[in-house]
Amino acid sequence: MPCGSCTQCTRIAQGHHADIRILAPGQGEEGRSARTVIGINEIKEILRRANLNPYEGSCSVVILDGAESMSDEAANALLKTLEEPPPQVMFLLLTANESSVLTTVRSRCQTLTLVPLSKNQMEERLVTDRQVTPEQAEQLFRLSRGCLGWAISALDDTQVLEQRQADLEKMQETLDAGLETRFTYANEVASLFSSDRDAAKALLALWLRWWRDLLLIKEGAEEFLHNADHADSLRSQASSLSTAQIVQFIKRLMQTLSNLDSNVSPRLAMEVLMLNLPIEAGQV
Repeated sequence: MPCGSCTQCTRIAQGHHADIRILAPGQGEEGRSARTVIGINEIKEILRRANLNPYEGSCSVVILDGAESMSDEAANALLKTLEEPPPQVMFLLLTANESSVLTTVRSRCQTLTLVPLSKNQMEERLVTDRQVTPEQAEQLFRLSRGCLGWAISALDDTQVLEQRQADLEKMQETLDAGLETRFTYANEVASLFSSDRDAAKALLALWLRWWRDLLLIKEGAEEFLHNADHADSLRSQASSLSTAQIVQFIKRLMQTLSNLDSNVSPRLAMEVLMLNLPIEAGQV
């Protein structure tokens, strides 16, 4: 396990290590739209550099963060190297959705599943290593769902939690509003999806966890709330909805996420979702 504090760990975390190369879909050049896929040109450049000798150690590491984002052309260009990688290079393909990675790519990789930390493990790490209070550690565990990296990012960058709060407030405004405001929100999310697919899906995942919390309240399981810091708002909204309405909208959210993965029009998918918001939610 890395120490997280030595010079090597620090440089890797900052993206400055000469032998660690990270490739991920990200922002485009200034004045251009963000890239949502890993294209063949990026893969060709990584393969060219992979044949160079390591600068500092015995091997170099290539990390493809978001392997499911590779275009088919890019993935196919990578196949031969995955099958017979240079001896001095290790390739790590990261994905939150293994089934979205081409079968031909998956068949050439060994699978290593990273599971979330338990509540006790994460709270102990955060209290001991980051000197947070037990209450803060518990909240971070709930919000991160056991992902230590997310919890540390939230501690290091206050904008992470501030953005979550802003997104929740915007969601609540949409729930309380009429169709015109809901359609405006739908268009905003659709536009975000066109420029930053992961951010848009993360926003819908926030909705999904909120509605999961509503269902937990209806079923008397508040101890498992994700958004425990908004328990009062959740109770108020849950009181105006039936369990059937909540379950139905959760299914709509999951279908919307599936439709977006299937390249359905983002605007159409979001407008249909807004049309299917339970009427009672707007009366909270």
